[in-house]
Amino acid sequence: METWAGLCPGSHLSLGMWVMIAAHALLNVKAEITCASCPSPVQLRREELQLGIRTDPTEEASTLKSIRVEFRELGFADHSAGMDGDNETGVSPEDAPHFNQFATLDGVSTQDDAPSFSEESDRGSDPPETGEDAALQRAKRSGPEFAEFTESGLTGRTDAAVGAPEDRGSMLDGHRQGRSGFRWNRDEGRGNNRQDEPKITSSTFALTGDSAHNHAVVYWSGQNSSVILILTKLYDFHIGSVTESTLWRSTDYGSTYERMNDKVGSKTVLSYLYVCPTNKKKIMVLTDPEFESSVLISTDEGASYQKYRLTFYVLSLLFHPTEEDWALAYSHDQKLYSSVDFGRKWQLIHDHVTPNRFYWSVAGLDKEPDLVHMEAHTPDGNVQYVTCRAQMCTDTNRNYPFSGYIDISSLVVQDDYIFIQVPTSGRATYYVSYKRDSFIQIKLPKYSLPKDLHIVSTDEKQVFAAVQEWNQNDTYNLYLSDTRGIYFTLAMENVKTTRGIGGNQMLDLYEVAGIKGILIANKRQDNQVKTYITYNKGRDWRLLQAPSSDLEGIDIHCILPFCSLHLQLQMSENPYLSGTISTKSSAPGIIVATGNIGAELSYNNVGMFISSDAGNSWRQIFEEEHNVWFLDKGGALVAVKQPSVPTRHLWVSFDEGRQWTQHSFSSVPLFVDGVLVEAGAENQIMTFFGHFSHRSEWQLIKIDYKSIFSRKCTEEDYQTWHLHNQGEPCVMGQKQIYMKRRPGNYCMLGKDYSRILSAESCICRAHDFECDYGYERRGDGNCRPAFWFNPSTVSSSCSQGQNYFNSTGYRKVVLNNCTKGVKEMYTARKQQCPNRSPKGLLLTTKDGKLTANLDSNVTFLVHLDEGDSLRTNIQLDFGDGTAVSYSNLSWTEEGIKHVYKSAGIFRVTALAENALGYDSTTLYLHVTCPVEHVQLLTPFVVIRNKEVNITAVVLPSHSRTVTYFWWLGNNTEPVITLDGSISYTFSSEGMHTITVQVAAANTILQDTKTIAVKEFFKSLLLSFSPNLDEFNPDIPEWRQDVGRVIKKAVLQVSDFPEEKLLVAVFPGVPTAAELFLLPHKNQSEGKKKSEEELERASDIIVSALNQNLVEFELKPGVRVIVYNTQLTLAPLVDSSPRHSSSAMLMLLSVVFLGLAVFLIYKFKRKIPWINIYAEVNQEKEQEMIGSVGQGDSTPKITLSEFSTSKELMEKELDARVKRGVGNACESTREIPNCTSV
Repeated sequence: METWAGLCPGSHLSLGMWVMIAAHALLNVKAEITCASCPSPVQLRREELQLGIRTDPTEEASTLKSIRVEFRELGFADHSAGMDGDNETGVSPEDAPHFNQFATLDGVSTQDDAPSFSEESDRGSDPPETGEDAALQRAKRSGPEFAEFTESGLTGRTDAAVGAPEDRGSMLDGHRQGRSGFRWNRDEGRGNNRQDEPKITSSTFALTGDSAHNHAVVYWSGQNSSVILILTKLYDFHIGSVTESTLWRSTDYGSTYERMNDKVGSKTVLSYLYVCPTNKKKIMVLTDPEFESSVLISTDEGASYQKYRLTFYVLSLLFHPTEEDWALAYSHDQKLYSSVDFGRKWQLIHDHVTPNRFYWSVAGLDKEPDLVHMEAHTPDGNVQYVTCRAQMCTDTNRNYPFSGYIDISSLVVQDDYIFIQVPTSGRATYYVSYKRDSFIQIKLPKYSLPKDLHIVSTDEKQVFAAVQEWNQNDTYNLYLSDTRGIYFTLAMENVKTTRGIGGNQMLDLYEVAGIKGILIANKRQDNQVKTYITYNKGRDWRLLQAPSSDLEGIDIHCILPFCSLHLQLQMSENPYLSGTISTKSSAPGIIVATGNIGAELSYNNVGMFISSDAGNSWRQIFEEEHNVWFLDKGGALVAVKQPSVPTRHLWVSFDEGRQWTQHSFSSVPLFVDGVLVEAGAENQIMTFFGHFSHRSEWQLIKIDYKSIFSRKCTEEDYQTWHLHNQGEPCVMGQKQIYMKRRPGNYCMLGKDYSRILSAESCICRAHDFECDYGYERRGDGNCRPAFWFNPSTVSSSCSQGQNYFNSTGYRKVVLNNCTKGVKEMYTARKQQCPNRSPKGLLLTTKDGKLTANLDSNVTFLVHLDEGDSLRTNIQLDFGDGTAVSYSNLSWTEEGIKHVYKSAGIFRVTALAENALGYDSTTLYLHVTCPVEHVQLLTPFVVIRNKEVNITAVVLPSHSRTVTYFWWLGNNTEPVITLDGSISYTFSSEGMHTITVQVAAANTILQDTKTIAVKEFFKSLLLSFSPNLDEFNPDIPEWRQDVGRVIKKAVLQVSDFPEEKLLVAVFPGVPTAAELFLLPHKNQSEGKKKSEEELERASDIIVSALNQNLVEFELKPGVRVIVYNTQLTLAPLVDSSPRHSSSAMLMLLSVVFLGLAVFLIYKFKRKIPWINIYAEVNQEKEQEMIGSVGQGDSTPKITLSEFSTSKELMEKELDARVKRGVGNACESTREIPNCTSV
C-alpha cells in the first residue's frame, strides 16, 4: 500500500505534534499500522510549496520570492519530568486532544512530532522533531518539526497557483482570500458590544538585514524563560539548499534581539535547531550539509556554542524522555546512532533502520532506561522488530520480541502498547503486545477486512483505531478496544476525512480537552456530512443543537434532526494559529469552533460559535472566521481575524464570548503569520509575528496584556459549574462539578486553579456499557451477537476445573466510574470451563506461507478454537514419513519445527483428539530448492514438419517443484509445463529461436538456443587429434569459439557458402563435432540438383579430411587436425517416392558400416557416438529418416536401438563425478546425431 498521510484533528498543536506528508497512498489498498506517536518517514521528500509569496503585486511571477516563517516552542514540558506543561502556543499541551494525527505507511504523523513544512525538497526525509507530550508522557521526536509560514500565513498549500499575488492568504478551512485585493477596515471584527478602543502595551522589533531570507524559524523556550531564538535562512530553490542564515537571540521576551552569527561562525550556514526537552538550556544547531556536517552545542540557552564534526548527516533526532544527554540520530543513509553526551560523540546502533520507526524505552515497562525499539532490515530485505541497549547494540546483544518478520513501517511503540503488522499474502494481520507481554493477534469484527488501519490514540487505557474497510474510500470507521488492545468494537461508522494542506488526510474527529469521554465527529451519511457529539466515548452520539438566535438577536428556526449546527474539526497545521476548533483543559466546557447552521456541513457562509457548557448549547460570536486563543489560563479569550487580513486590532472577552472588547496592538495594520501566547507561566505576554507590507522586514510585536486586567482574582470571583449531557448530570459514570471564573469579572487568574471541585460516582445504567466484541447494537438499543459470532464458543485455553468469564454481550466503557445499578447484570459472568470435543482446528506455518526452502526450519502453528487444550492430544504428520505427537496443546505454543530433506509437495495433516471426539485439518507445503543451472538441449538442425523433442536439464534436479516456460518459434505466449521435455513441430524453414525459463522457489533461470529448420541437409561427424582434449574446459563458450575456428578451417578446402555451413561441437571429451551442409533457400523445384550439390560438396570435404588437409592452430605451437569419423545416419531427407537400387545399397552400406565402427570403438576406444538430447517416449519411438526417401520399402532405424535419454543421463552424471565438472549435461562422451548444444 502506498501511502497517504493523515492527522487527526485534536492534535497537540502547542506541542507541534504533526507532520506534512505527500498523499500518494489513498489509491493503495494495502492495510497497515500507523499511529499518533510515530514520526514521519524520512524517505518522503519535503516539498517547498510556495504558497505565501512575499513580493510586490506588480512584480512578475518569475521574480517572486517565497518567504516562510516557522514557529516553534523550545522543549515543551513533560509532566513526567516535573515541568510546567501549561505553556501555550495557541493551545497548551494538556489541552491538545489525544486523538491526534495519523498516517499511513510512508508517513506517520504523531502526537510527539512538532509540525514541519519547511524542509527542502532535496532532503528526502522528514526533519527531526522536538518537544515532550505532557499528556502522553513518552519520548518525543525532537528537531525542526514545526510549521513554516510565509510572512502572510502558513505555506504548504497545494491548491493555489504559485507566485500569484493573491496567494498570500492562509487557508485554515479550505477557503482563502487574496491579500492584494483586500482593503483594511478600521472596524475589524464583529462583537456584541463595541467599546472605546484601549491601547495595550506593545513593542516592535524588525529583523533588519534579513529581508532576502525566505525562512524564519521562531523558538521560545517557555517555562518563564525570557529567551527567544529566531533562525532566518535563505533557501535557494535552484540548488536545493540553504545558502545564508542568521541566528537571532532575545533575552527579554522579544523586546530586543542580538545577532549571533559571530558566536557560531560568521561563514557557518545553519539548517536546524534542536532543544533538549528535559533541559531547555541545552541546544543543538546543525549546519547545512552542503557546506559542512557539524553540530553546534550550547548549554546556556544559546548564549555560546561549541562545534563538533559529524561523519553523517542528521535527518531526525529523538531525545530521551528523562535523560537530558541521551539522543538518537537518524542519518541520511538510514543508519541509527546514539549519543550519551548530548551529541558530542555518536555510536552506530544499526546500519539499516526504517525511517522514524525507532523509539526510546518507556518508563515502568522496559527494564533498561537505554533500551531502543527499532524496525530493522535484514540483508535479504526482510524487516524485523529489534530491541537493544543504545551503547551495546551488537549482533549478540540484540533481542527479537517478535520472532517472525513484520511489514515495513508497521512498528508502533506507544504507551502500554506495541503494534506490528505481519506480512501475509491475503488479508492484513495485526498484532499487539500489552505491557510487553507476548504478541496477540488483534481482533476486529470478522468482516471489517481493513484496507488501512491507524492507531489514533492509546493514552486512556484503551486503543482508538481508525479503520478504512474494504467498501470505503474517503471515510473511516472508528473502533475502540478493551484495555489490552485486543478486542475492538465499532464506535462510529463513516467518519469523514478532509484533505489538508500538502495533501494530508485528516480525520474529522476531535476530543474535547479537560473532560474525559467527550468526542465530536463529522459523519458522512446519505451523501451528507453532519456533526455529532458523544459524552460516553462513542457509546451514544447525537447532533448539535443550533443557537436559538444570531448575532443580531433574530430567532433561528433550526429543528433537529432536520437542521443542526455543524463544525469544522480541523486543527490548524500552523501551531501558532488556533485552527477551526479550540478547547483548553484549564477552561473546561468552553468550545470555540468554526461552523454553519443547516442540514449538513458546509464551508460557505460560516461563522464562529462557542459553547460554555461542553456542547449542550451554542452561541454565535463572529460572522467571519477568526483565530481564537485562551488567555490567562483560560480565563479570557482573544480573537484576531484570519492571517490573510491585515489588522492592528485584537478582541478580548471575559465572559465566555458574550461581549468582546477591541484593543489596538499596532499603529500600522500587520499581516499576522502567527501568535505566541503565554510562553511563561507567570507572565502575560503575547508575541505577534508578521510584516507590515510586501517588502518590509520581518516584524516581531511583543504585547503585554496585563493592563487589560483590573485586579487579581479572589475566591468571590469563582463559581461552580455542573457538567451535564442535556440535563443528565451523570457523565462517564459520575457527577462532575468544576470551578470556573464568573463570566464578566475582569480579574487575572495568574496561576492555574483546581479544575474539578468534586466527582461523585453514579449508579450504573445501560448507557454506561457498550457492546462487547462480536456483538452489535440493534434498533431496540440492545446488543445482539453478530451473524458471524458464536457466543457459546469457549476458548481452548479454558481447561476442565478452571473458570472463565462468559460475556453478556456488554462491556463497561473504559474509564467509566459508575457503580452498582445494572453493573452486575451487564458484567461478564464467571462460569466453569465445560468439557468439550475439539473444534476449529487450524494448521498454519509461522510465516503464513505455503512454501519453504529445502533444509530450512519450517515452524507449524496449531490453533484450536474449542476444546480442552490440556486434555487434547495433538498429532502432526509432516508428509515425508515422519510424524510427532503431543499430549496436549500447550506443548505446541512455540510452534512445531521440522526440516525437510527433499524437495516436493508434502501433505501435512494435524489431528486433535480427546475422549469426546476429534478434529483434523490439512495443508499442502511446497518445499523447493533454488535452481542453480539450466541447459536447453535441442537439435541443431531439424526437418520441417517433423516433430522434435526439446529438453531442459535442471541442476539440482527435483521433481514436482519446477515450472517450465517455453517460448517456441515466434510465439509471444509461453507454453507452461511441469515436465522438463516438450515436443514441437516447426512448419517453416529458417532459423528459429527456442527459450526456456525455469522457476523454482524464488529463482528463475533461462537458456536460449537457435535451430535451423530445413527440408533436407547433409552432415558429417568430426573428430580431432588428441591434443585438443588437453585444452577442452568443456564449457559452452569454448565450444562456440572452437566451432567458429573449425568452420573457418573447412572453408579453406571448400568453396561451399559460409552461411550454409554450420558446426556444432559436442559436450564432453574426447572432443567431437558435427558439420552441417544446408541447401540454398527455395530450391524445392530443383531438389535433386541440390542434393547432388550437397553430395559433391560433402565428397570434397571428406576427401580433404581424409588427407588431413583440415587443421587449425589452437594456440602457438598447438595444431589440431580434423578427421572425418563417418557419415551420419540421416544425411539427406527427401519426400520423393523414386529410389535407385544403388542409392539404397549405399544407404544400407553406410548404416552397417556405422554399426560396425560403433561396435569396434565401443570396446577399443571411447569415440563419440550418437547422443539424442530428447526424452524418449517408449510408446511412440521417434524415427530417423533415411537419406533417399520415405517409401514403404525404406528401412527405418528407431531410437530404441540406441541408448535412451535416461541411460545417457546416467553416463553423463558418472562422467561429471569423475571429472568434477559442474554441468552433467555437458559431460557426455556420445556424439549426438543432428544435434547441438
